Amino acid sequence: MTAPVGQAAAPGGWVIRFFLPADIPDAAAAPVPEDARVTIRTVPGERVAVLRYPGVPDAEAAAAARARLLAALAAGPWQAGGEAFDWFYDPPWTLPPLRRNEAVVGVSRRPGA
Repeated sequence: MTAPVGQAAAPGGWVIRFFLPADIPDAAAAPVPEDARVTIRTVPGERVAVLRYPGVPDAEAAAAARARLLAALAAGPWQAGGEAFDWFYDPPWTLPPLRRNEAVVGVSRRPGA
């Protein structure tokens, strides 16, 4: 598995995003999923703002990090372009203080900034 693993709320559950390694050039070259609920698609590049935070990324910690990220953006030249989501980098057995998690949101330059 590659890192990060992305997670975003969706109607009725979650959308989990896995990033393909660099040696797989596009979705057509990816292995075919065995589960019909899994789809592979190419996502266009995007500009994002990120806030890194440590620890176990439970719902409360992740929501707090997303709120801090959005508050930081409100005071600067960048504006959020949608809902914030999360990226997780470490396996579950990593000690909490060593875990790397990120709150992420797409951004664009604020008009006039």
